[in-house]
Amino acid sequence: QVQLVESGGGLVQPGGSLRLSCAPSGTIFSRFRMGWYRQAPGKQRELVASITSNENRAYIDSVKGRFTISRDDAKNEVYLQMNSLKPEDTAVYYCNTVDYTGSPIFASWGQGTQVTVSS
Repeated sequence: QVQLVESGGGLVQPGGSLRLSCAPSGTIFSRFRMGWYRQAPGKQRELVASITSNENRAYIDSVKGRFTISRDDAKNEVYLQMNSLKPEDTAVYYCNTVDYTGSPIFASWGQGTQVTVSS
């Protein structure tokens, strides 16, 4: 059974940093393109950043230069380093696989981790 466990969120002031971690289990995630998604109140979930098995990275424009996605397949973990955070980054962040359309391969989601950027 696929499980996704996110951690590392919290309350941070604008301009601050957070590092999110994801520990997927239940399959060999090293084979998959992995991504961080986020869902803000009243908005649809969106893919923010992704990383392929050979570490090609992609980001949405609004986080380029501020967020960095990485993975450690030996530990079966995925990370999102978020710097220069803005109030508009406030959302629940989730990790999951990413297919060629930018959608998750697996239907199940973890509980997510809340990121709140506020002064």
